[in-house]
Amino acid sequence: MDSQFWLGKWRRNEIGFHLDQPNPYLQRYWRDMRVPAGGTVLVPLCGKSVDMAWLAEQGFAVVGIELSRIAVEAFFQEQGLVPDQEAAGPFRRYRAGRIEIFCGDIFQLPALALDHIVGVYDRAALIALPPPQRQRYAAMLCEHLPPSLRMLLIALEYPQAEHAGPPFSVPEREIRRLYSNSFRITLVQRVDLLASSDSVGLQGVTSLHECVWRLSRGA
Repeated sequence: MDSQFWLGKWRRNEIGFHLDQPNPYLQRYWRDMRVPAGGTVLVPLCGKSVDMAWLAEQGFAVVGIELSRIAVEAFFQEQGLVPDQEAAGPFRRYRAGRIEIFCGDIFQLPALALDHIVGVYDRAALIALPPPQRQRYAAMLCEHLPPSLRMLLIALEYPQAEHAGPPFSVPEREIRRLYSNSFRITLVQRVDLLASSDSVGLQGVTSLHECVWRLSRGA
């Protein structure tokens, strides 16, 4: 799945994955993550997520990575912010207040200085990537982010043969395969979305669960 797929989604405003309110799992579980107060949180493939504004309101600095310039500029406009802009290596950097978003390819992330990152919030990155890119993405995070880190990860589980994706199914065995060598992994909550009549746009699947994971390493 190449970058043009997602750029086209934003051009056509096909963004059913976007939520207008902060994610309820983020609001419920972020404090339990014990991310150092005032630290910097990475939000990969952030889109125009209002979760970034929520994290900033909690006192965190936020670094988003997003491919689509449309999404980045929409975020700041909708938040009533006028960002400073500058080139930053392979990215275009937008910054206002506690929030900065680097517009460009997520796989160029190692070009950025990442030593100050203390937390990661992944609601829509891992499940947006097909298997080969998921492997590359997870390996990049494990290698290039600091040794002391906490991540809140939200994933979906469903029979992949019943839906082409994205969003893709990323079951527990894959999350553990991708991250267990670098992180301690804890399942925080598993929700049956079909029982709650929330299919997140995945029509026709016979089972569908949303899983909240806590990943941590270091002290």
